[in-house]
Amino acid sequence: MTLIVLHFAKREFETLFIHRFSNATMPFFNIFKNSAHYWVLGGLNIALCTYSPSFNCPTTHAAPYRWWNAVAVLLFVVGELGNLSAHITLMNLRSAGGSERGIPSGGVFSIVPVTCPNYFFEIVAWIGMWMANRSWSTAIFLAVAGGQMAVWARKKESRYRREFGGSYGKRRFVMVPGIY
Repeated sequence: MTLIVLHFAKREFETLFIHRFSNATMPFFNIFKNSAHYWVLGGLNIALCTYSPSFNCPTTHAAPYRWWNAVAVLLFVVGELGNLSAHITLMNLRSAGGSERGIPSGGVFSIVPVTCPNYFFEIVAWIGMWMANRSWSTAIFLAVAGGQMAVWARKKESRYRREFGGSYGKRRFVMVPGIY
């Protein structure tokens, strides 16, 4: 639960202080889609399973779980910091109140050879959260969120190719290095 709360607290911080949105509004349908994703799939689905008194997660401190939990928290921290770094790089491409776009470079954009390292690191963080709670409800949320981010990543890749042409550089993976 702590990892999930930290994740969404970071997202709120980013929404308030980091993200610079080019559109003044979002399509009306997206309000329902986003609300269903976060409130039903993310909130209710994960909460009913993971936060329930009857949830039986193997949280023992026995040796087999210590390394597993350490890897889970490490993935979560790397994912959250990588995602934050990508968002800061994207923020710096646009002036406050501006809608101009630039080609992201530096930071995690130079380390991870994908168009959307922010989505890649989001997935890494959620894999860490899934490893920490070992819940099917978190796995379902991760799969749906990953699928949606894959669609957005493909659109962003296409938009970069359209807007910047050859200056965008060589072909990259869109979201997951070596896979997609």
